[in-house]
Amino acid sequence: MIDAEVLRLRKLRNVSLRARALAKVLDSDSAADKSAFARCAVLCWTLARLATGRLRAHPYPNYQKDPSQLRDIADRLIASCVALDAVRRKRRLSVYGKQLQAVAREVNDVRSLTWSADLSDALGRMQIQMRRLVNEIEAGAFDETGATAMPRNKLVACADTRTALEDISVENNWPYLAI
Repeated sequence: MIDAEVLRLRKLRNVSLRARALAKVLDSDSAADKSAFARCAVLCWTLARLATGRLRAHPYPNYQKDPSQLRDIADRLIASCVALDAVRRKRRLSVYGKQLQAVAREVNDVRSLTWSADLSDALGRMQIQMRRLVNEIEAGAFDETGATAMPRNKLVACADTRTALEDISVENNWPYLAI
């Protein structure tokens, strides 16, 4: 394992623990969405354990460090402030959805750049669960806002109208065609 991979794993662990702290605080405030927040907290805890286990297997002792107690306290404090604001604005699911998307980006980053096949497989299984939870959280977030219908994917909207595809011409793509 190289230094860059260690830094990515530490960042994944920190983002996962921060998302778990937020899920725990929001889970205590909600009644209807309890299962979604609880499942997200478990998923984030699993990701943090996966990253921590991989870091502890490193031969250098300074790479094996766990997150400090100060980081845990800071994560809880930040999660409490964010949750208080989200509950006040009645946007619990949309706020947590953004946090979960940050975790998903970190998982994608670590998985795409890792050299370890077993870590990539484990993160792939986590990605499948995370996609399901992100879809569920986003659907609940649209219910929170009172929207009548979920907006469609941008690529689907462009393909339906075909205006974006008709505007593409050879003149617009010349740097790519010059190679």
